Amino acid sequence: MTNRKISSGAHDSVDDHEKLDQKRPKIKLSVIIPTLNASSTLSQTLTSLSTAIERGIELEIIVVDANSQDDTKTLALKGGAKFITGEKGRGTQLHRGAQIALGDWLLFLHADTVLAAGWDASFAVFTNHPSNSERGGVFTFTLDTNGFKARLLEKAVRFRNNWLGLPYGDQGLIIKRQFYNCLGGYKNWPIMEDVDFVRRIGMSRLVLFDVEAKTSAKRYLERGYFIRIVRNFICLSLYFLKVPPDKIYKFYG
Repeated sequence: MTNRKISSGAHDSVDDHEKLDQKRPKIKLSVIIPTLNASSTLSQTLTSLSTAIERGIELEIIVVDANSQDDTKTLALKGGAKFITGEKGRGTQLHRGAQIALGDWLLFLHADTVLAAGWDASFAVFTNHPSNSERGGVFTFTLDTNGFKARLLEKAVRFRNNWLGLPYGDQGLIIKRQFYNCLGGYKNWPIMEDVDFVRRIGMSRLVLFDVEAKTSAKRYLERGYFIRIVRNFICLSLYFLKVPPDKIYKFYG
């Protein structure tokens, strides 16, 4: 992954950003969120996206659901999202959302990930450079909990990003729709679809935004950090050993 970071613009003047926004036509962005019983986190995720409208970004939010049994649909519609249902499987859901998206740019985002303030400024700067039309942008991974284990995991993810060029889906992904289609899009896989796709983008064409994507630590807290990290490492190893994704998913549980 390129070492070049795009900041949130938090230290830039308001006038600078207003001048940038006035000089360029409105950007059309489609945000695609796969869900399955995501009512406990979805509202926060949608709220974090609302600042895009204030910046003049034409925002389309598509929630692709796998037959949730909670209030996911109600919350999605309340948050102004389009809501569609389909076959379970994150890769399948992401691909389905991209197929119906109307935006020139796509943002793939997990339902338990909240983007920090300034994400829209980073997006505006990123899309303002023509060369980024064939790049992907990801956010900086953080967990929504305190403690040494959480901070250590965040450092491990930074290492994986910088040296392996393998950001996971919980960091979000911004990409121009034309480039997404050129790469063939997400495969209809239940797991490892994120790794597979960023490898097709290529390490040299990935840009890390200096803006946090704060992800729920619930899975780590429930199962334990060590077990979760080891399980993720085994899944990644199985992927590189070309084990079919369906079999990896059964192991992942």
